[in-house]
Parts: sequence; C-alpha cells; structure tokens
Amino acid sequence: MVKIKKIGVFTSGGDSPGMNAAIRAVTRTAIYNGLTVIGIRHGYEGLINGYFKELKAFSVSDIIQKGGTILKTARSKEFMTYEGRKKAYENMKAEGIDALVAIGGDGTFTGARQFSEEFDVAIVGIPGTIDNDIYGTDYTIGYDTAINTVVEAIDKIRDTASSHNRMFLVEVMGRDAGFIAIRAGIACGAEAILVPEIKGQVEKLKDFLEKGFKRKKSSNIIIVSEGEESGGAFAIAKKLQNDFADYDMRVTVLGHIQRGGTPSAYDRVTASLFGYAAVQALLDDQKSIMVGLVNGKIAHCTFNKAVKMDKQIDMEKMQIAEVLSV
Repeated sequence: MVKIKKIGVFTSGGDSPGMNAAIRAVTRTAIYNGLTVIGIRHGYEGLINGYFKELKAFSVSDIIQKGGTILKTARSKEFMTYEGRKKAYENMKAEGIDALVAIGGDGTFTGARQFSEEFDVAIVGIPGTIDNDIYGTDYTIGYDTAINTVVEAIDKIRDTASSHNRMFLVEVMGRDAGFIAIRAGIACGAEAILVPEIKGQVEKLKDFLEKGFKRKKSSNIIIVSEGEESGGAFAIAKKLQNDFADYDMRVTVLGHIQRGGTPSAYDRVTASLFGYAAVQALLDDQKSIMVGLVNGKIAHCTFNKAVKMDKQIDMEKMQIAEVLSV
C-alpha cells in the first residue's frame, strides 16, 4: 500500500450522540502520528461535491460533549450509482486523500465496502448509530445515550400514568431491531416490550394486560419498537382499545429526541477508543474493516460481515424483562 499521509473523515446516515467525540479522536490521533486530516462535510455527498476542510487539533476542541456531528451528515442517492462513486474517488485523489474513516451505520458501511472494492480505497469504519444493530460490535456510538434519554422520558410518563390509571404505549426507535426497547424496558420497569424480531406479541400482550387489570395495577407502560409487525404504537393501541375500555390509553412517540443531546460518558469513551483504533488500523495497512468493541476490547470486523450478518437480540434479556414485570 501507498504510505498514508492524508486521511479523510466523515459522518454518514443518521446522526448519533458521540460522533463528535469520534471525529475528535480520529483527528488528534492522526495528527499525533504526523498525518494531515481532511474533514468531509455531509458524508458521501461531500466526497462527490468536494466539501473538504483541513482539521487541526484546535478544530476539534470543545466538541466532545456535543451531540450531532460538526461535519454534518446526509444520505446520498448519487453515491449509490457507479458514476457518483467515480466522481467521489476523483475528488478524493485530487485532494490527495490516501484513506478514509467512515462513521455511520449499515448503509454507510454498505457504501464503503463497494467503494473500497471498486477503487481500491483504504477505508476503516466506526459504528455510529443509536440502534446498536451492527454486527461485529457489542456497542455502537450513541446507543447508551439514546437509552438514557428513553428511560428519563418513560420515568416521567410513569408518574402521570400512575396518577390517572392510564396505559401508555411508548414508541421508541428501532425499525429493524429491538435493542433500544429491550434495554430501556428493563431499566424503567416496563410491563411489556414489543420488538420486530418476535412475532405474535400483541395477542400475548392482551393476556398479560388482562391479568394485570385483575390485580388492579395502577399503570402499564408498554414499550414498542417502531418496526413492530403491527405497525407501531398507534396501530397496537387501536387493537387494544376495545378490549381494555376501562384503561385511559395514551400513545407517546419519542421520535428523534432519542438521537439528540449530550453524549453519555460511556459513549464519549467508546467513541474515543473507536477513533483512535480506526487510525491505528489504517497505519497498520488495514482496509475495508470496521472497528468495534467485543467483551470490552477493540476488535475488527470486515465490512462484508458487518453488512451481511444480522446482530441478534438477547432473548435472555427478554425473558428477564417478562419475569420482572409480574
């Protein structure tokens, strides 16, 4: 491989708390090792349109505590075409960028894998998504902060639910995966958790609520992943309303509030470890891989596996949540 002198860093797809900490770590680790760092704004769109700016150590001062991403992010339809990727490669070479660090999720790594294969570009990925649904790492940047945001919101909802004998269906993010729902559900003592990975949960939920009603529980908090098979919290509420008319039923969709806010200490540390590890991987001539955290240690996973393999939810945690809800 050509000796790396200049690297580019960008964020792509949905933003997540801790991305700025990762940008900071990439920038300062690269500078420490004598490399030039180019920040690429607006993800793959920035590669295509040449939105480049050199990052110095001071450029990433006072950002570790900020949510979102200073480099901005976007989803690029043009990059999905060969012509778009070719233009991105030509701009990258014209700028003298030798390698890339891509911070994002499944879609980001899908594009990175294809780009790397077509143009022999050295790319290392950092998993940044609140959904925690990337294979090859126990945690992704933003997951811990999102859970804390959800739990804080549900704690407040629980107060009003108990005061009015209300049933709340709280919809959380997780179109294809229930990681946020499960962990937040255990943390806030939810009565039930509905996730995309398990089918037929609504009928089981009706039986559970009937038992809860007979015990005269003063409130019920049901956490629903947005990708649940029935169509989300509003659809489930309609199905339940006729059977539980004595409950004053409410739906709360937390939405994008889960993506924002100051990153937790855990997310800041994890992002910093990932940023450092990504630069070290490039210096070790690694390419087309993602850095991750497995059993508390930095690990590498190929883009091919990260994209194609499905990360499974922990069914034992679902069982624990059910036991603790009696």
